[in-house]
Amino acid sequence: MTSVDTHHELSAVPDLVRDHLATFFATRRDRLAEIDDHVAAATDLLEEFVLGGGKRIRPLFAWVGWLGTESRTEDPAAVLEAVSSLEFIQACALIHDDIIDSSDTRRGRPTVHRIVEQRHRNAGWAGDSGHFGISTATLLGDLALAWSDEMLLGANLPPERLRAAMEPWWAMRTEVIAGQMLDIYVESSRDERIDVAEKINRYKSAAYTIERPLHLGATLGGAAPELISAYRGFGHKIGIAFQLRDDLLGVFGNPEVTGKPAGDDLREGKRTVLVAEALRHLDARDPEGAEQLRRGIGTVTSPTEIAALTELIRSTGAPEQVENRISELTAAGLAELDRVEITPVVRAMLHDLAVRSTARRM
Repeated sequence: MTSVDTHHELSAVPDLVRDHLATFFATRRDRLAEIDDHVAAATDLLEEFVLGGGKRIRPLFAWVGWLGTESRTEDPAAVLEAVSSLEFIQACALIHDDIIDSSDTRRGRPTVHRIVEQRHRNAGWAGDSGHFGISTATLLGDLALAWSDEMLLGANLPPERLRAAMEPWWAMRTEVIAGQMLDIYVESSRDERIDVAEKINRYKSAAYTIERPLHLGATLGGAAPELISAYRGFGHKIGIAFQLRDDLLGVFGNPEVTGKPAGDDLREGKRTVLVAEALRHLDARDPEGAEQLRRGIGTVTSPTEIAALTELIRSTGAPEQVENRISELTAAGLAELDRVEITPVVRAMLHDLAVRSTARRM
């Protein structure tokens, strides 16, 4: 494959990314088996997790970011290999996030730590099965993070391009971890400030989902500063809209679509922009409702309790406010691309990805 310059060809990128990831795992299998069969068996779970699901959103944006550079001369296969490494960052983030949130399911299947927990229990091994599952899954997430570096730096790209790519790469890794830390503090302290919820949206999800992948792809292609700036402006706004959509799905989403239980964010106590907007409305108009939401978020467990909080949030008009914000951010993000010269094909690709991301049809 030498180029991808139509929507039809862009649709092939997720499978090509999966192929690169499968090749990477194959080259590591013997090394792990030499260490111990237990290690190899545990790592098979990571392989199943990485290869078995996901829409490859981050590699897609990084790939289009590279396509948008004017003077690219890199081998497309090497670029695809490099941007495929973003899936290891995603795997690390999701596995650790599921542990932190005590989640039972991901993509309609048991989470990694729950799978390991059940295997420990079935084997009748000594010790606490839950602790074993968390310990093993934590290490698998760590391994994914380490392998993200191996895959990126192992791509056959010019050393100066890889060195330049370290700026967005290191920033992205720091941002996603910092965003997760902030999320934990906010849940525990019950911080209701909308600006703090927006910070979590940016750093825990938006930056490493769209802004930094675009930045990474552009840097691998030696993009001019003006293009990188436009990409980052676009990525920041579309990324926030992407996360706001996720906030809505976390309360109102269909489990058959999201792969997680209905109202999962309410059960986990997520202090999202949606919840902050609902509380602001309730504080002004329905103090008893505000108290009900504050008391219930993070403590509700039954479907009936979750449904009651869901309807309470719906009654505030907060979902409509968030929908309007998604539309505004999407339009503003697309407008960022007007600041630079981009080929019509790449512009159309970015427009398509933006709409699909914020509507969450990906």
